[in-house]
Amino acid sequence: MSEQQTYLAPDVVPRLAAIDIGSNSIRLVVAEAQAGGRYRILDEERETTRLGRSLAAHGDLDAKSIEDSLTALRRFKSIVTGFGVESFRSIATCAVREATNGAEFCRRMQDELGLEIEIIDADMEAHLAFESVRRRFDLAGKNTVLADIGGGSTEIVLANGELVEAVYATQLGAVRLAEKYGGELTTDEQFLPLKRWIDRELRQTTEKPAAPLHLLIGSGGTFTSLASMLMAGRGLSRLPAAGYRASRADVCHLIDRLRKMKPEERKATPGLNADRTDIIIPGLAVIDALMRRFRVNTLQVHAYGVRDGLLLTMIDQMQGTSSTSAPSHDEQIDRFAEACGVNMIHSRHVAKLAGEIFAGLAQLYELPPGDRRLLEVAARLQDVGYLINYEGHHKHSYHLILHSRLEGFRPEELEIIANVARYHRGSPPKKKHENFSELTEPDRLRVRQLAAILRIAGGLDRSHNQTIREVKVDGAPGQVVLTVSANEYPEVDVWACRRRAELFEEIFTAKLTVQWAGQSITAEITAPPAAANGAAPTARKKAPAASANKSE
Repeated sequence: MSEQQTYLAPDVVPRLAAIDIGSNSIRLVVAEAQAGGRYRILDEERETTRLGRSLAAHGDLDAKSIEDSLTALRRFKSIVTGFGVESFRSIATCAVREATNGAEFCRRMQDELGLEIEIIDADMEAHLAFESVRRRFDLAGKNTVLADIGGGSTEIVLANGELVEAVYATQLGAVRLAEKYGGELTTDEQFLPLKRWIDRELRQTTEKPAAPLHLLIGSGGTFTSLASMLMAGRGLSRLPAAGYRASRADVCHLIDRLRKMKPEERKATPGLNADRTDIIIPGLAVIDALMRRFRVNTLQVHAYGVRDGLLLTMIDQMQGTSSTSAPSHDEQIDRFAEACGVNMIHSRHVAKLAGEIFAGLAQLYELPPGDRRLLEVAARLQDVGYLINYEGHHKHSYHLILHSRLEGFRPEELEIIANVARYHRGSPPKKKHENFSELTEPDRLRVRQLAAILRIAGGLDRSHNQTIREVKVDGAPGQVVLTVSANEYPEVDVWACRRRAELFEEIFTAKLTVQWAGQSITAEITAPPAAANGAAPTARKKAPAASANKSE
């Protein structure tokens, strides 16, 4: 299949596929190329064949793994054919690269399935993994280390911004280590030799960076399993693992916990796939050693990897473009919103007004400074649910945002953003709502506060014509005054703000007054007499009770 395509019409949407033949599993992804070097996933498939099963002991691929791989690749080829793929590449990494019968395996794939397999070297594998990171993370001004842990090897990239400073190839694969040292590793007599061998391999193959590193970015099944287990232990299993951050202490505690388990207990660990039970501790030991070697205390999970880097380079070749830097977080948010049909002028303006209100309230109610960013993003994405339909679009927005995989946000932050967008209209947050009840109590408070602000900010541009240029906050806890600037009295927007003020007044326990700057016309709104659900006032500073009178 040709990699270079000429398109006769702008509405032609090319499809492409990539197969990654690794030491532990074989993975397929089928995608639809989009403008700007992006793609949309149409299908994914994975089969655990353990090609690297006997590599450490015998140096070759065992017969069962080869037959299992042949069966999986036959299925994958049928899927690729069914999608009418125009550009297709299959790559093999460590196991096939090192095995004495690796070339013979590739010949069988060619003769029996008509599949041409490229055996890529460790350097290419590392660069493909880094290409994925570079295009999805903002690396400007950061010294980072990328580690892609596979079944047979770990590739390491040291980078200063988007500049690759060093690439290291190691034999620290999870399957290879499990074959060499076993997978249970419950006693120190079993575990300590593994740790020493990993440390020795890193000393021999890597050099310590000259400058301190800010972050370890990890890709591969070991990292996503790490995130899934930690998140399950913290009641966050409903969230995607992409972007999850963990400390070295988290890694060490998880290793200790898993080592104390019997095999059947470990197999039942929430967040851990059963087919990784016997390789997870060797994989986690590699992560711990990497963090010690490079003196990094924080890691962030990258849900993509070599296949993503391969697809991105394929699309660049197809579209005749050179690879570009990662879009900024701002650009990613806009692209997502635009793809969902959001009115960008309105959403950006609501975000601006919400940010201004937050800044004023932060001084009165000691709101966390970082929450302003989450509020503004929620404002820009509140209407992405329009992609599905208008009715109940706020509920659709929640699900779309939660699974958007926007870079630059931890899963917990994305959950806050999704919930705030969910409650920009409709009923207020309630404990009977599953998405809200799953939050911790402090996060429920944050959602209530931010959603209350977003509701009145949305009301201040109800006309969708940006009549109100800016808003300033004055007053004190218990008496909040919004002064809006506009060329003429913004009747519709003040009316809409009045209608949406109930949650704000309940949460902040404050009478809200909206006034037009420089004019005597005011619209006063006062707090309801009691909080919903029988809850106590939830503002961070206790405010005096507001008047129960309501004037329109």
